Amino acid sequence: MKNVLLPTDFSKNSINAIYYALEFLKGQKCKFYIVNVQKASSFITDDMMVVNSSTSIYKTVIDAAKKSISNIITTVSEEFGNENYQFHSIVDYDNFIDSINQVVEKRNIDLIIMGTKGASGISKMLFGSNTVRVMQRCNASVLAIPEGCKFKKINHLAFATTNSKSFKKEHLQVLIKIKELKSTSMQILHLADQNHLVYDAYDNMDFFDKNFNDASHEFIDAPSDDMFNVVHNYIRKNNINMLAIMNKKHSFLERLFKTHTVERFAFKIDIPLLVMQMSE
Repeated sequence: MKNVLLPTDFSKNSINAIYYALEFLKGQKCKFYIVNVQKASSFITDDMMVVNSSTSIYKTVIDAAKKSISNIITTVSEEFGNENYQFHSIVDYDNFIDSINQVVEKRNIDLIIMGTKGASGISKMLFGSNTVRVMQRCNASVLAIPEGCKFKKINHLAFATTNSKSFKKEHLQVLIKIKELKSTSMQILHLADQNHLVYDAYDNMDFFDKNFNDASHEFIDAPSDDMFNVVHNYIRKNNINMLAIMNKKHSFLERLFKTHTVERFAFKIDIPLLVMQMSE
């Protein structure tokens, strides 16, 4: 990974995700873009109405965010001074998803790493709303770091798929790089309903044999209304350190979350989740 985007709202959880990223990519030459996106509506309060102009409000907010990022960069530069890292600060005043996608395109971002709950998140939520939106609508792969999760060696990586579409190498490039970088074992979970209908759609086995020839394969019945529990139980029983899935509209990610409220997943996934994007 050459270019990595680290969104932050300056919460404890977003700072934890930054530290996870820096530990995760140790030994690699990386450019880290630490970005904070502000929304004008968040600051139009009774207290700020005394400011003379919207320009003053903008400057106040932007300057504060820039200073906070500068402090983060100073701290991590000292702690990771022996690494081949470069840090860049970005502060924007825009729609969150639009801003993230603009940075992804302009900076040729390989991976977004962010926490799964922000400063205003409900404590029992698995994912903060911004993280879910980034997973669903951004154009780069996302590595979501659960609250309080500290980096440890990735010994066992699982890729869960319904095989509902055929894969191309570019779809899984980030997963391939992570597997090579961490020299981790890999399990591929082929999920289908009891009639195995999805197995017959695109088995992708030639692709897997070529790109993950040492991976093991598990074929698991997973009714759509119980898919999360099936995957979660597998994670626990097999000591999986990272879970990877593919996001395509009306496909796996949507099925994984659609039939449950976010609160039902509270505290269940405590490992990083890699969400890759499949182009149409």
